[in-house]
Amino acid sequence: MVAAAVFVPASATAQAGCSGTNDGDVSIGDNTTVESPITITGCPSAPSATSTVPVKIAHTYIGDLAVTLVAPDGSTYPLHNRSGGSADNIDQTYTVNLSGETSNGTWKLRVNDNAVNDVGRIDTWSLNLGGSTPANDFSVAVSPASGSVAAGSAATTTVQTQTTAGQAQTVQLTATGLPSGATASFSPASVTTGASSTLTISTTSSVSSGTYPVTVRATGSTAKTATYTLTVTGGTGPQIPDIDIAAVKQHLTQFSTIASQNGGNRRSTTAGYRASVTYVKDKLAAAGFTVSEQACTSGCSTGAGPNVIAEWPGGNANNVYMFGAHLDSVSAGAGINDNASGSGALLETALVLARTSPAMLNKVRFAWWTDEEQGLNGSRFYVSQLPSTERTKIKTYFNFDMVGSTNGGYFINNITSAQSAHMKAYWDSLGLQPEENTEGRNRSDDASFTNAGIPASGYAMGASATKTSAQATKWGGTAGRAFDPCYHQSCDTTANISDTHLNRAVDGIAYTLWKSAVGSAPSADFSVAVSPSSGSVAAGSSVSATISTQTVSGSAQSVQLTASGLPSGATASFTPASVTTGSSSTLTISTTASVASGTYPVTITATGTGTRTATYSLTVTGGPGGSCSGTNGTDLAIPDAGAAVDSDLVVSGCPATPSASATVAVRIVHPYVGDLTVSLVAPDGTAFALHNRSGGSADNVDRSYTVNLSGEAANGTWKLRVRDVASSDVGTLDTWSLNLTP
Repeated sequence: MVAAAVFVPASATAQAGCSGTNDGDVSIGDNTTVESPITITGCPSAPSATSTVPVKIAHTYIGDLAVTLVAPDGSTYPLHNRSGGSADNIDQTYTVNLSGETSNGTWKLRVNDNAVNDVGRIDTWSLNLGGSTPANDFSVAVSPASGSVAAGSAATTTVQTQTTAGQAQTVQLTATGLPSGATASFSPASVTTGASSTLTISTTSSVSSGTYPVTVRATGSTAKTATYTLTVTGGTGPQIPDIDIAAVKQHLTQFSTIASQNGGNRRSTTAGYRASVTYVKDKLAAAGFTVSEQACTSGCSTGAGPNVIAEWPGGNANNVYMFGAHLDSVSAGAGINDNASGSGALLETALVLARTSPAMLNKVRFAWWTDEEQGLNGSRFYVSQLPSTERTKIKTYFNFDMVGSTNGGYFINNITSAQSAHMKAYWDSLGLQPEENTEGRNRSDDASFTNAGIPASGYAMGASATKTSAQATKWGGTAGRAFDPCYHQSCDTTANISDTHLNRAVDGIAYTLWKSAVGSAPSADFSVAVSPSSGSVAAGSSVSATISTQTVSGSAQSVQLTASGLPSGATASFTPASVTTGSSSTLTISTTASVASGTYPVTITATGTGTRTATYSLTVTGGPGGSCSGTNGTDLAIPDAGAAVDSDLVVSGCPATPSASATVAVRIVHPYVGDLTVSLVAPDGTAFALHNRSGGSADNVDRSYTVNLSGEAANGTWKLRVRDVASSDVGTLDTWSLNLTP
């Protein structure tokens, strides 16, 4: 089933006290999820174990409905789960144990209609948190809240406590989140609330430079925390990046969109899975990875899509650290926690590795597996195809399956093994007290490697197993409920993600990768610039600019200079053609009288241990007019249910800005145009959809599309991208034309 959008009405007026009511009607459509909020403010009490939720819903078939209370921290409490059959209307008061929650904040009543033919509305609902005022309470703060320290030295701050309710009490002080090589001490280690302590953080010279959020915890009748931001400079260890959770969630949103556009799921045999492969592969290839698709030719479901394998250059090829996640979902839905969460976290970690491009000590390989949900088939096939010499090169395989469970725990595969040391060290630094992943044993892709004698580990937050009271006490959440209440269900959407769990997982992935494979010495890096950055030349003459290079880290190196993006009839030369970073070269661009008038972005590339670029804007005057249109009439085969194919068209010398009504004329010969997606891809990579599987069994695409390209640059390589997303038919891209200024 296609995942439905969640409709959230405007926030209800904040209601002081420990209870509230929202009687604003909210329509419940077929196969939709809606929410109605109540904001509680000024409640001095902790919620009761016998809190009440009166609910009135008008609906003609309550067996269609799932009704859930959502706490301010995102925890969910099922109230009604499709019981009642064909009875109409819900008018009931539910009793819920909310003693583990915070009272103040926005609570939501979430209603999901899981079937067709009936609609309804939330008429009114109320929340009464009850409870009693805690006898004793306190607060904790640090001053200053941040500090910088040179690696090998120490930083101090004052930890202040206050009694906020009841009587003063003794609290114990601890700190987590310290970088490897740093220690924390308190003087004194425990205080009576109202008193202060001095926190001293000592570092060694091997601490990685970077910024670290250190959590200071005061534990008494309850636990309170404050954050101290520690910045370390001059360290010799590799700087481990903090992965942006918002970027990871953008990948989850894209996987959700892919599912919605392809029948509601991303099962390995579907167009949704193949579109997921394309998304991941395109991102990695653009970042500089060596990427391949591995067809699963035995043991997989009939029609299953490929594995995606990506390697980052550099590092000892005899020491491979492999990071993997399954990319497919079950048929029931989009599979966002299971397992877009692992796939998205892995993808963003890979992209950050590419952007930071550190010196590599060992080889890193990434994998996104097909057909996991049908029996771990994609990873099993991959391992079976490895020669024994290649198996021995893989020192550890790390697996990430369901790392955003809303009622999640913190589980590590083979937690006491040597290969799990870095993963456990990171979660230990956050005070999470992780446990062995007993629920997931032999149920995910790490088993394919373990069974072949390759050491394996990984993170998971739990699936359908039930959280115990002890686990709820140390991790939060709700005892007696599944770690993922939407496991293998249609409700496994982007709403079924805990940001906290996902963030702790992806940062742990980065920590493990950098500790396993990144060298401690700074990588040799450099910059390149051009001055002036633009110039004008009459056709038939030449123009010069200075190319400057600088060493920004490591040792100076020799780099080769090249230029691309020149108009037809122009050439570039460098004097000298290669320089040692820190030196300069003279770029001379020579033109002939036939060069078309226009402005051209010329890319200067300096290639050494890496590549760096600068842009020179060349304006040619006095030549024949440039062209703002073009045609590619070369036939291009469109494979059946295969990868997308691109047909290129280069525009150069166009002096105008593309029009809001640019035209794209397309001629495709194909017996079933409902199989096809067709997009125009601009030089900067922006894609404009032209045809999206419309037309059903009609044959051939022969039409002109109007596209708003006013935000794009005219000159460069434009692509027509065509993909056949279903089986049984093949075709040919016959010809296509682009007119940017009709």
